[in-house]
Amino acid sequence: MISIYIIPLLVAMFLAINMGGSGTAPAFSVAYGANMIRRDLIPGLFGIFVFAGAIIAGKKVILTVSNDILPSEVVGLTLTVVVLASVALSLFFANMLRVPQSTSQSTIFALTGTAIYLDVLQTRRLFIEIIPTWFIAPMLAFAITYAVGWFIIHRSTWQQSRLWQVLQKHRGLQYLVVVTSCYVAFSIGANNMANAAAPVLAMSTNLFNIEVDSTNFFLLMLILVFMLAPMFGLGSSLMGHRVLQTTGKDIATFGPLGASLISIITASILLVSSLWRGIPTSLVQMNTAAIIALGMVKSGHVHIWCNAPLKRIFVIWIVAPLISMAMSLLLMIIADYAGLIGNIEK
Repeated sequence: MISIYIIPLLVAMFLAINMGGSGTAPAFSVAYGANMIRRDLIPGLFGIFVFAGAIIAGKKVILTVSNDILPSEVVGLTLTVVVLASVALSLFFANMLRVPQSTSQSTIFALTGTAIYLDVLQTRRLFIEIIPTWFIAPMLAFAITYAVGWFIIHRSTWQQSRLWQVLQKHRGLQYLVVVTSCYVAFSIGANNMANAAAPVLAMSTNLFNIEVDSTNFFLLMLILVFMLAPMFGLGSSLMGHRVLQTTGKDIATFGPLGASLISIITASILLVSSLWRGIPTSLVQMNTAAIIALGMVKSGHVHIWCNAPLKRIFVIWIVAPLISMAMSLLLMIIADYAGLIGNIEK
């Protein structure tokens, strides 16, 4: 019987691979776009810091995803596979189109679809905290980046100084950009590991009758993170270069200061969201909003909005989560018709 429950874990690994492909862009696209790091070094660094972020700061978000959209006690084998497969396929679709997609939004939409079908949707945190944060966080990243970038480029005399010219060419600045990219990967681990781990964790707590606040719960979470974190690095290696090109090279080109600015702002907003309220948030959208803001400061409003990859990104942002939700509903209907949904899931 236990062997059947390997299936959700395998699907979670497939999801983690796709998340690695998508998450590489917000972590390293600014450093890659600024020519601060070789592409072949990115997957290893990405996987290591995703793991560290999940272990150190990921617990609250995992609890949110596993408990606050639908009751964890209804999460069985079929529901877990449906949610993970829906998210993985929607992200695979986005990755093939070379567009970074929000794993958090796809996961929440998939959970919402299954919860609606089972009539157990918990709306309090969804509508009061999670969805509003999806709008507020990118706007905040855009506003902060635009304000700081405009001041540095148009108002600060420091960038014309001799010291600034020396710093621009100093190798230490390159290391700073890479460090801030690793900081973004850490924040991704803190926030986005939940999308792959939480459904399996909720199912496992039901299977083994584990209390949420127990030591066994933490150990189980630790085991899942150990198994899934390497999949992020693998996904980055297999698919990360596609979305890196889209966001790092096709939208705008940044210098070292711009790369570090974007990384610090977006990763900090994501980390605060993870540690403060455990809200699954879209780093992809914050990162792109910051890229747009800095691109507007450097190249002008008209130039950045005429960008073809940017238009494709906005379309996929809308379509992919809806595909995830529709797919979860469809798979639940098929599973119910086939008699695969157990009593606990009803």
